[in-house]
Amino acid sequence: MLFHLIAVGLAYLLDKWIGDPRWLPHPVVGIGKIIHILDRKLNQGRGKKGKGMLLVAQVLVVVAFITVSLLVIAYTIHPFLGVLVEAFIMATTIATKGLREAAEQVAVPLKNQDLPEARRYLSYIVGRDTDQLNEHDLARGAIETVAENTSDGVTAPLFYGLIGGAPLAMIYRAINTCDSMLGYKNERYAQFGWAAARLDDLANLIPSRLTGVLMVFVNAQICKKKLGDCFNVLFRDAPKHPSPNSGWGEAAMAALLNITLGGRNTYKGMVSYRAKMGDGKERLDAGKIEEAITIMERTVFSFVLLLFVTGGVWIVIT
Repeated sequence: MLFHLIAVGLAYLLDKWIGDPRWLPHPVVGIGKIIHILDRKLNQGRGKKGKGMLLVAQVLVVVAFITVSLLVIAYTIHPFLGVLVEAFIMATTIATKGLREAAEQVAVPLKNQDLPEARRYLSYIVGRDTDQLNEHDLARGAIETVAENTSDGVTAPLFYGLIGGAPLAMIYRAINTCDSMLGYKNERYAQFGWAAARLDDLANLIPSRLTGVLMVFVNAQICKKKLGDCFNVLFRDAPKHPSPNSGWGEAAMAALLNITLGGRNTYKGMVSYRAKMGDGKERLDAGKIEEAITIMERTVFSFVLLLFVTGGVWIVIT
């Protein structure tokens, strides 16, 4: 547990300062290639639900085997090297810096009223159509991405990193990648991606709720909002989201920023309506994106502190 705790702290600092350099091969890219190969081989014929389960199991076994093998070698050489390798691996599972930069790439052109550029950058991080979005909906897309990925992209892998070190953090990231590639409700993936989607829902059950509650608790006073009012919005609106977990970050962010998220989106020309989060009437613009980034970073920092306190108590009592 002590080594995991140190690795969590180092991973957080590495990601915050360095992020994911483009010149460095990223494990998630490798995981994605494995999923793509297995998808092409298995996603056909009958029994697609069972084949989808097999794919997820194979991916998780490969990821766990490689991660554990690297750590066994590193810790055998020296515990210090083991902690460094574990921290580095864990840092690849989180994306505080990447999430901040992705949102800023939308906020900067939006602030300069360069809507085409803002649309282009938003299209890199959302699945919805962006070519006709106005300022309000561009800001909404960026804020929703920051809110949802505070858990998916940062706090959830750190949560599992404390419990099971880099292997469990990597397993979480593999589950999340399977869901992002296979968890679609269309003809090709409705059955084949069922296992990936359900396992991702289960893996995010605790981290998403913990993150939403912590986001409100830490930021309400700073945002000059009443704690009780924010929690009312959180617990009322989070279950409205079509995902059992994504609504917790979005509802918390909507309450803190005094805005409304959700509403009308289009995906490849098909209109989709998402339940609205929050009651706020404040304008959605580049400034709100920047506020959302600050809330995300403050929440992540507080989450790391919470993990340290929890891990420290566990070490003392055991």
